[in-house]
Amino acid sequence: MNRREFMKSASATAVATGTSVAAPAVFSPAKAQARNETLLIVSESGPNNLDIHGVGTNVPGYEASWNTYDRLITHEMTEKEGVRYYDRDKLKGELAEDMNIGDMSVTFKLKKNATFQDGTPVTAKDVKWSLDRAVSVGGFPTFQMKAGSLEKPEQFVVVDDHTVRVDFLRKDRLTIPDLAVIVPCVINSGLVQKNATEKDPWGLEYTKQNTAGSGAYRVTKWTPGTEVIFERFDDWKGGPLPKIKRVIWRMVPSAGNRRALLERGDADISYDLPNKDFVELKQAGKLNITSVPYSNGVQYIGMNVKNPPFDNPKVREAIAYAIPYEKIMEAVLYGLGRPMFGAPADAATKVAWPQPTKFKTDLAKAKQLMAEAGLAGGIDTTLSFDLGFAGVNEPICVLLQENLAQIGIKTTINKIPGANWRTELNKKVLPLYTNVFSGWLDYPEYFFFWCYHGSNSVFNTMSYQSAAMDTFIDGARAAAASGDKAAYDTDVKGMVDLAFADVPRIPLYQPFVNVAMQKNITGYEYWFHRRLDYRAFQKG
Repeated sequence: MNRREFMKSASATAVATGTSVAAPAVFSPAKAQARNETLLIVSESGPNNLDIHGVGTNVPGYEASWNTYDRLITHEMTEKEGVRYYDRDKLKGELAEDMNIGDMSVTFKLKKNATFQDGTPVTAKDVKWSLDRAVSVGGFPTFQMKAGSLEKPEQFVVVDDHTVRVDFLRKDRLTIPDLAVIVPCVINSGLVQKNATEKDPWGLEYTKQNTAGSGAYRVTKWTPGTEVIFERFDDWKGGPLPKIKRVIWRMVPSAGNRRALLERGDADISYDLPNKDFVELKQAGKLNITSVPYSNGVQYIGMNVKNPPFDNPKVREAIAYAIPYEKIMEAVLYGLGRPMFGAPADAATKVAWPQPTKFKTDLAKAKQLMAEAGLAGGIDTTLSFDLGFAGVNEPICVLLQENLAQIGIKTTINKIPGANWRTELNKKVLPLYTNVFSGWLDYPEYFFFWCYHGSNSVFNTMSYQSAAMDTFIDGARAAAASGDKAAYDTDVKGMVDLAFADVPRIPLYQPFVNVAMQKNITGYEYWFHRRLDYRAFQKG
């Protein structure tokens, strides 16, 4: 299939399938001559929801939200790992033209010319409604806001039409950066309220399928599982107007097909090919390949520690010794990842995250631990993974299944469709699984708050509870806010040591974000959410 046929197919598919979003023609003859203003992305899976506040919104859904909504503030960019990279410590206005941080509050002045995509002015009322929604809707969005001590609607105060104040519940160094993540997006409150119901007061059903933001792009067509089409919002005030007018994001489940489309020049970008393909494509030299480590991120093996047999620490430790770490690095990652295992026995714990455990593959040790747990006769269980990222997850599970069989653990591999993964994971009933978590705010205590704290967030997928761990995490957050470095260092080391002693989850490696692009594509930026930001891309 050549580029013209592929684009024609993309357009025809979108027009033929009805959604609640009215769609302009994607390619007219006039538009076809401006191919350099259209970006064609192919990936394994796509969004299951356009709203970051939605129930069970998957990771591809984050990309849709990021590009279609604005926040009050965002990050400056810097250079790191050989690419343009968000600067964790420098923030700038997006919808806000001014930010004044006081002792126990921060006040934002809004850009007076900012409008939503339907032409409605963006006001402080919209900001407050949006932040109220984020802290009230429950689930992931509300816990994300809580991670920055943003918990109550009363914290968000309308001063006048273009001024909003956020009051602090406590001193917390995560509060301001938490306003720059994906969740506190500013929503067209009037539009959504018109489409809300008594049973759905926040209009989640409407925003699942329709964008209602002021962002640089709007979704003009979405065919779930097939394609998303974005058109540039030409009156965007959040930053410089993007060069790319139109983005077609197409779901192509076959990695081989995605690679072929790239190699023939029929697609511009793909970012979830098997690592073997990225290595080969880089060696071939016909495409630009970037590989950047996930900030604050780890691929791990998780266990439900509430239920037998994984409520037994010896079984969890046995799993940790049974994992074929080196095989995973070689046969699955082809070196595109940083090992999070095999630290020297005498290595000191660092004030950092992620850092490697001292585990390494030792099947004899694993068998001994299973016997000590009273399970020398073996067990049967399921091993689950997200089919939306099967390129990495499936071979990890196959290799793990082989090793676990050697210590008496018989596993049935459970392939969960990407659109359902987050929902199934959040039920916290999966006994054994692989998953990845990357903390949006690049601080150890943030990662641990999400993944290990007894408040049991959606990402504490192990249902792990430890009063000692909570004390370390809460202590680290308090010490960071007060600037007590000695206490902070002690608490972070305590968190890491306890996580590695109790092993409710076992780190495998720090993944890389791998992106393949045509040579004429520039402007790729690495963001904490790991998804594509369309606003900076250009085609030469």
